Amino acid sequence: MTVPVIKFDTYHDYEAMTGHLKALADAFPKLATLTSLGKTFQGRDIWAVTITNPATGAPDQKPGYYIDAQIHAEEHATSAVALYAIWHLLTQYGRDEEVTRLVDQQVFYILPRINPDGAELSLQPPYYHWCGNGRYMPGFDRLEGLKPQDIDGDGYVTTMRVPDPKGEWKKSASDPRVMVQREPGEEGGAYFRLYPEGLIENYDGVHVKIERPFDGNLNRNFPVNWSPREYGAGESALSEPESKAMADFILGRPNIAGLTAYHTHGGIILRPSMTKPDSAMSPRDLALYKDLGAVGQRLTGYPTISTYEEFTPDKSKPRYGSLKDWTYEEMGIVSFSTELWDLETEAGVEKVAYYNLRPRTEAIQAKVFAWVLANVGDHGYRDWKAFDHPQLGPIETGGMVYIWTYRNPPPGMLEEICRRNTAFNLRHAAAAPRVLVDSVFSEKLADGLYKIRAVVSNHGYLPTNLTDVAIQNGVAKPVGVSVAGDGINVVMNPQQVEIGHLAGRNERKYTWSPWGQQWSPVSKPVEWLVRADDPSASIVVTASSEKGGTHQMRTKL
Repeated sequence: MTVPVIKFDTYHDYEAMTGHLKALADAFPKLATLTSLGKTFQGRDIWAVTITNPATGAPDQKPGYYIDAQIHAEEHATSAVALYAIWHLLTQYGRDEEVTRLVDQQVFYILPRINPDGAELSLQPPYYHWCGNGRYMPGFDRLEGLKPQDIDGDGYVTTMRVPDPKGEWKKSASDPRVMVQREPGEEGGAYFRLYPEGLIENYDGVHVKIERPFDGNLNRNFPVNWSPREYGAGESALSEPESKAMADFILGRPNIAGLTAYHTHGGIILRPSMTKPDSAMSPRDLALYKDLGAVGQRLTGYPTISTYEEFTPDKSKPRYGSLKDWTYEEMGIVSFSTELWDLETEAGVEKVAYYNLRPRTEAIQAKVFAWVLANVGDHGYRDWKAFDHPQLGPIETGGMVYIWTYRNPPPGMLEEICRRNTAFNLRHAAAAPRVLVDSVFSEKLADGLYKIRAVVSNHGYLPTNLTDVAIQNGVAKPVGVSVAGDGINVVMNPQQVEIGHLAGRNERKYTWSPWGQQWSPVSKPVEWLVRADDPSASIVVTASSEKGGTHQMRTKL
């Protein structure tokens, strides 16, 4: 077997990504299956990789873990992490104890590039700072106003520095390449307005209108609280081929017990809720999110925060239609959104806010600028140059290339980011419920009459229902236990019984106390009375859990 060589210090285009996925599937045919979930507007495949050891059971009878990446066009680092996770699981199977155990016991579903059309447009010059899915070219979904374009022909869409006495920006006194904010009450200087580089449709000569984009913010296209007011939300929930393919994929795999969706905005791990404060969440769900998030912080270095509490700039306008809220709020799946990469942290700036829409001091701007020059160079910063704009007159174009600075790391830093985040994915996957038949006993009561007693347990960290939300929504299916065998006739108790849910060890964080959380059972017994003429007959007890897998134990009467 020849293991494909994949470089994780580069950003792969669609052709290269497809080639790597096919090569991995060909090299590990017993563990990996590559499928296309459908086609994009421009005819590209939406790839999914399923990884498990089929010799240890069917995929749908094992706990599932789901990873997706690059739902937004410009978030290229996310595809690198997903590709690395696929590569790591396949190449380390049989070598690494944790990987081998998880691939044997569980199934991984990985969608490494959900939005290949948008990614391809954003990955090539002029590097659009854009999240659309290619239904339209960047900016051309807007009826009027500014349309981002490379108007100066340097191969980059950057910023226009427009002289304006009303402007809120000025050149730094220490370095005129750096723009800093004008102070309240400050007068008497040269001031500017900053706009994305481009031309203005139906310009009235006064106001530079910038419409919110319509095209494909796929992470606002999911059914939970969907709203047309959200930018890029689409014509209706799941109106876009990519989000529809994702939703069908997830709904068709009810064994998914954990989920991570990758983005690139600030080096953080986002947890629910997106629309309500922690005080409105189930306390038990909140506790398990904080416990798992602490593991994520230890392994990745990223803090785990509430999307609503700490990542919503205007709490009167929470954001709707996201994948994470759909999979948790509706299905009760333990779901995170990891936002890779934080330029300011790397530059040594103290992190005082998690969302990047905030004012920055001149010292912060200078520190970030120096880091970009030293670590990214011309690909991250373009010198300002004069340009005669056909509508705005004499201006300058240049400044930061947002996509290769604030949005994605330099390629040389990618592999370590991939490694750390994959480590958390594996640990999150390992927290899934794991239902096993611990023991089966047969006791002869009379000739041909036997009492069968089985003990079924959850050996996992999370309960078989995963979350309180899953119970509240009625989507958490109870654990089922059945008995069967040739010549066996069950005379008392149904052949298949439901035993409710089994707790995980997550609720047992300290020794028992009458003042603490009261423990729920992790194990339950099941009994049957059976009749069998042949005392040498075998019986099989099967325990089945939608999220915790299927397990059997066989014994003789």
